[in-house]
Amino acid sequence: MNVTVAKSAGFCFGVKRAVELVYEQTAKEGPLYTYGPIIHNEEVVKDLEKRGVRVIESLEQLEELEKGRVIIRSHGVGKAVQEQIEAAGFEVLDATCPFVKKIHRIVAEHSAAGEHIIIIGNPTHPEVEGICGWCDPDHTTVIESVYDAENFALPEKKSVCIVSQTTYNNNKFKNLVEIIENKGYYISVCILNTICNATEERQTEARSLARKSQAMIVVGGSHSSNTQKLFEICKDECKNTYYIQTLEDLDLTELRGLDNVGITAGASTPNNIIEEVQKYVRDEL
Repeated sequence: MNVTVAKSAGFCFGVKRAVELVYEQTAKEGPLYTYGPIIHNEEVVKDLEKRGVRVIESLEQLEELEKGRVIIRSHGVGKAVQEQIEAAGFEVLDATCPFVKKIHRIVAEHSAAGEHIIIIGNPTHPEVEGICGWCDPDHTTVIESVYDAENFALPEKKSVCIVSQTTYNNNKFKNLVEIIENKGYYISVCILNTICNATEERQTEARSLARKSQAMIVVGGSHSSNTQKLFEICKDECKNTYYIQTLEDLDLTELRGLDNVGITAGASTPNNIIEEVQKYVRDEL
């Protein structure tokens, strides 16, 4: 069997940077927390828990915890959240992906200029929730679907700034922007495609690999937005596409008799898991 692993599979720059920071901090004394899971990968989070890292799920928890260091996860948080953590007496270490931080600066600047902010992305994703926390909530809209875009309207003529969740599907972003632009009643529209280069490269490579594979294995956490997007892209090109978190989820009976299998993985997937899947498929089939 020919097994091809996408070159872009695995940790992106922002995730690698965040994970390395947490592991470095585990060597130091004192309580260590992350505000939310540091990345969307259950295996990494479990390993960090074994090393004493606790996950804070809400600001209310701060009152019950011993003072220590809080690492802001790669997805980032809103300005008010970070300020509240500091005000509660915790040391804040910011592991927000630099590409996400750039979006924070963009929306803060355009919001302060009186523009309406449109964020293309999943409204319940922590990255999008964090971005929303850097602009005026009364003049911010999150658009995730064609339905959202078609039904979007402003009560007054206003300039608009459009950004994207870094891990959003690039083709879907362009489609939604076109729908919004065609409404044509804004003073001006500033469109900033803030999908990170690593995401776009990963999606392009996954699509190309899926087209020439008899089956695709997509590896990543169940809550990982970018992995879910990869699965959707691969499924469109290859009907035999399987989404797994670890090797334990892989059913080899689905792959028997095939000659060509592709493997890709989300930005939160450790290399050891990818290598384990690749080796197992090659050895067993």
